[in-house]
Amino acid sequence: MSGGRHGDAVRVEETAEREKPGGERPYPFTPCTALDVHPLYEHLRKNEPLCPVRMPYGDPSLLVTRYEDVKSVFAGPRFRRSVPEGLDQPRVTPDLVPLGLMDMDPPGHTRIRRLIAASFTASRAERLRPATERLADSLLDAMITAGPPADLVRDFAVPLPIGVICDLLGVPYEDRHRFHHWITEVNRLVGGDGGQARTDSMSELLAYMGELVQRRRAEPTDDLIGELVQARDEDDRLSEDELVFLCMVLLIAGYETTANEIADFAYVLFTHPGQLALLKEQPALLPNAVEELLRFTPLTVSAAYPRYATADVELGGGIVPVGRPVLTSTNAANRDPEVFDEPDRLDLTRPAPRHLAFGHGPHHCAGAPLARMELQVALGLLLKRLPELRLACEPEAVEWQTGLLFRGPERLPVSW
Repeated sequence: MSGGRHGDAVRVEETAEREKPGGERPYPFTPCTALDVHPLYEHLRKNEPLCPVRMPYGDPSLLVTRYEDVKSVFAGPRFRRSVPEGLDQPRVTPDLVPLGLMDMDPPGHTRIRRLIAASFTASRAERLRPATERLADSLLDAMITAGPPADLVRDFAVPLPIGVICDLLGVPYEDRHRFHHWITEVNRLVGGDGGQARTDSMSELLAYMGELVQRRRAEPTDDLIGELVQARDEDDRLSEDELVFLCMVLLIAGYETTANEIADFAYVLFTHPGQLALLKEQPALLPNAVEELLRFTPLTVSAAYPRYATADVELGGGIVPVGRPVLTSTNAANRDPEVFDEPDRLDLTRPAPRHLAFGHGPHHCAGAPLARMELQVALGLLLKRLPELRLACEPEAVEWQTGLLFRGPERLPVSW
């Protein structure tokens, strides 16, 4: 697996022109296999840093792919997340999927984000490290007892972050199979049912979180849901709808991305044996290795979450008109050769993390410290407990999720 296999440059440029009818490219681009970065992103960085695109639904937009441009859009306040009145948000689904906090701008965004900030600091994440290590050890104990082959997704990558976020929020771990199904459907891009399964799953998930909120009112707790209920009932710092929706978003964001990253990172290391050997020889590289894997590994299938220009803005050698939606490709930005030497090469010794995997600015991922800690624990214990861990099939035989926003293997067969 390598995002550097771009093929012949002439072929890419011919494809670029073929996929640009009427001056707008259809977006997302044709899916790549496994964890490849689509070669058109490189073409756009060089030739069209402010590229008109049209998603299946909603208004036409502009796509930016250069690191500094993406960072500039993230930084604000020249761009806003909330959709201006009368405009139709560009998207891949027929219906709009509400995102709560991610759809908001300051000061409302700031008000709600402050409520959760203390639960996602680096120091809080470190306090959770011992419990995370115990859970990871228990999952590996079960894998080792059952013997190879194992499915690293089912047996480790999914249950580990679910357990961590359940403990932090106060969600019953035994309900994980129910809400994991709902969350998978919520993250589905499009289906033959026109999105009905996603709508139904969103309703089920909201109802479930609403029940947990009511339970906290009857039996107060010191977990994060309990703290948020107190902030609602005693301090009047958010509405009831905001409370329930925020709890749902925290559950979804708290494990879905990390679960995919654990499996993705394992696959990347398996398919880069030299880097895997280096990490085994120098385990102190682990924190830096996680940052390089975050930079190198594309998590999403396309750019999402458009931002809107609050005035005419110079960007990427052109002008973004006021109100025009802009899509930002962190996958492309994290491979920008103006920022990263040999960006298509995985280098676990690469200095100073500057990637945009967690975003930047007001919407920088609040859970980044927790995700970093979990990824370090997951990879560190896999290498320590199972030093001979390897794929139990050819890399080309790994099945990948389809139709979802996040990239990840459907199953990852491993042996040791």
